[in-house]
Amino acid sequence: MVRPLAAAALLTVTAAALSGCAFTAFSNSSATDDGRLTVVAGLYPLQWVAQEVAGSGVHVEDLTHPGQEPHDLELSPKETGDVAAADLVVYEKGLQAAVDQAVDQTAGGTSLDVGPVAGLEPLDHGGHDDVSHHPGVTADEEAEESAKDLGDLDPHFWQDPLKLAKVGDAVADALVSIDPAHAAAYRDNANALRGRLERLDHEYATGLADCDRDVIVVSHNAFGYLWRYGIDVEPIAGLSPDAEPTPADLGRLQQLIRRDGVTTVFGERLVSASLARTLADDTGVTTAVLDPIEGLTDATSDDDYLSLMRANLAALEKANGCR
Repeated sequence: MVRPLAAAALLTVTAAALSGCAFTAFSNSSATDDGRLTVVAGLYPLQWVAQEVAGSGVHVEDLTHPGQEPHDLELSPKETGDVAAADLVVYEKGLQAAVDQAVDQTAGGTSLDVGPVAGLEPLDHGGHDDVSHHPGVTADEEAEESAKDLGDLDPHFWQDPLKLAKVGDAVADALVSIDPAHAAAYRDNANALRGRLERLDHEYATGLADCDRDVIVVSHNAFGYLWRYGIDVEPIAGLSPDAEPTPADLGRLQQLIRRDGVTTVFGERLVSASLARTLADDTGVTTAVLDPIEGLTDATSDDDYLSLMRANLAALEKANGCR
């Protein structure tokens, strides 16, 4: 949801124009030196959506730099100042503590918390609880985690293109309230983006509809929203990529890989793939990359959300024997 923050002049917007997402926008007078509005996003998927909707007439900045792990983000004084000066901050409350703090304490424009917009879902799907899908995490540790920040909600909603489309619509609403003179362009861009994301959703639904297997083993629990396409995710670590599995956890995964005929253990780019390689070597299967798309790297600097999602789809089809 978008929350009002201290600023100069209140703009009144109708509920119809907001498409059900209520927020209050303020004039921030923080246009760049070339007169463009400024948008600051917490991490890459949000930056990508904001830029697609805003177009070239708006300056959009990603607070998480390429190669940086977004969960552990710390803001420099300059970046905190960028949050304070931005016309719009697009972030996911509870995912990046430093961004939450900057929004709460310094932001002078409009802020858009995308979690309620996207519709975050619990970490369990189809009767599976996150303790059983979260090797290395005891019930007590899970309860403690649930008491903090996002609780038992899965923050990686952008693995579902349709949820990301909802965020695009909300970004358009926010920009229209700030800059009504360009409302038509923002609406058109959001509609075009929704069309591309709906096509991507269709590609996933058809590409994963007929497969030999439906289980994937991944480095950390960032792919839960693939349940929509019939994928059962078994993570080595939990929500945090830094979590360490126990020997018993690894033993359970070894049994699962052999029992279900899993061919691939998926690692990532932003965190060490050593655990994925070890598990794959121990079970005689291969490794591949499944990108959580939390941020870009040097290897993916020429990619975008759509190309990375399609690369993930190809990797899933290959690993699970899809036709």
